[in-house]
Amino acid sequence: MLDDFFIRALVAGIGIAMVAGPLGCFVIWRRMAYFGDTMAHSALLGVALSLLFELNLMLSVFIVAAVVSLLLLFLQKRGALSTDALLGILSHSALSIGLVIVAFMTWVRIDLIGFLFGDILAVSRGDIDIIWGGGILVIFALVYLWRPLLAATVNPELAEAEGLQPERARLFFMLLMALVIAIAMKIVGILLITSLLIIPAATARRFAASPEIMAVLASLIGALAVAAGLFGSLHWDTPSGPSIVVAALALFVLSLLPVGRSLRAPQSLRGGQN
Repeated sequence: MLDDFFIRALVAGIGIAMVAGPLGCFVIWRRMAYFGDTMAHSALLGVALSLLFELNLMLSVFIVAAVVSLLLLFLQKRGALSTDALLGILSHSALSIGLVIVAFMTWVRIDLIGFLFGDILAVSRGDIDIIWGGGILVIFALVYLWRPLLAATVNPELAEAEGLQPERARLFFMLLMALVIAIAMKIVGILLITSLLIIPAATARRFAASPEIMAVLASLIGALAVAAGLFGSLHWDTPSGPSIVVAALALFVLSLLPVGRSLRAPQSLRGGQN
């Protein structure tokens, strides 16, 4: 019989995986992996500010990640630097500022390892409610934004001409990313959130015949990785967050094996926009 804490961890991890899958598909299609890293790194700044000003942790992380997203859009429109350079500046700056603030708070004991790599086994029933409630909200928002986001990924100019407002859809997508990172931080940690977004979606792309199928497969593969990682962690006494990512990596490697004829997403979505 499995312990209650393990069941809670399993339910919470699957909840995150179901949301991270579709979001991860857009991250891959639009070549935004580095953006995901930037958002994840900004989470530590959110943690530091939540402790400094005694704010709710998830709310603080979401606000900081959202501000970083808006700042990126503002700097991109100014055109002073390339997107990858801006992402590098924002990513490392947010992470470093967070670490400096933490270093100054000598009166607070902080488990940095827990924030960096997560502690899914410490998830409470309240955390599960937040994860599944926030996850359902994100899924409904993605369903609403699916057409403009997909059109903007394939051809931004055509999407603009059709009145789909791709820039607004992109902004909402970034805010959804910020929300998922705030929710997922406790599950796999700041440094591993991007892995849960990218690896299941990359695995699903090999077998998906359409964008919608790829999104569903990414969620299922992510859920499978969570279950395999947790059971592996229980069996071999390894860290739970990294074990989930290793399980996702194993599934990705298996997907590369030449077994049968693989199906792929449409050619227009294999690259995507920056």
